[in-house]
Amino acid sequence: MKKVTAIRAGRRQGKRVNVFLDSKFAFSLEAEVAVKESLQVGQELSESNIEALARSDLLHRCLNAAIHYLSYRPRSEAELRERLHRRGFDGDNVEAALAKLREQGLVDDLAFAQFWKDNRESFNPRSQWLARLELRQKGVADDIIDQVVAGIDDEDSAYRAALSRAHSFPLSDYQSFHRRLGGYLKRRGFGYRVISHTVPQVWQEVVNRSR
Repeated sequence: MKKVTAIRAGRRQGKRVNVFLDSKFAFSLEAEVAVKESLQVGQELSESNIEALARSDLLHRCLNAAIHYLSYRPRSEAELRERLHRRGFDGDNVEAALAKLREQGLVDDLAFAQFWKDNRESFNPRSQWLARLELRQKGVADDIIDQVVAGIDDEDSAYRAALSRAHSFPLSDYQSFHRRLGGYLKRRGFGYRVISHTVPQVWQEVVNRSR
């Protein structure tokens, strides 16, 4: 058994603490872990106690890394898992961290997929096919994707996408306008039928507005 003789703040004030056993530095811990585990000066620790503290610290760091990654925008579970593995966390800690995040409602692939679809619909409309592909690339399950993209109307999305882009093309040549706007819509996953209907409609509206 070894006795805790000091617990001192580390270089990152408030984040980590340095633990001294028998008057010698032994290891550092997240401050929250030390509090959670009720670590106190004078406490005696066995090797198994020390190993348990190390495991708790690693899980806490993994969880904090996940929360930091989520702070930028919502992520799918697969994105988080890949990111944490790249950060060097092992599989057990990654899965334990994901389980905690699911319990807290911070990881929810259905909510993520809905966010992703709504964001695209609002700022950069694309076809149902492309929305499906993007969500699949994010690791979202097919049944969730089916549920979320079912409400995408390709005709409406293509019209809004085309209208937002049409002003950047010259109106002096319809064939050039059709080719460039059609290519733009094609890159957003829209098919020939939708494009052939949308481009003339938008051309007419833009030309009429310019008069």
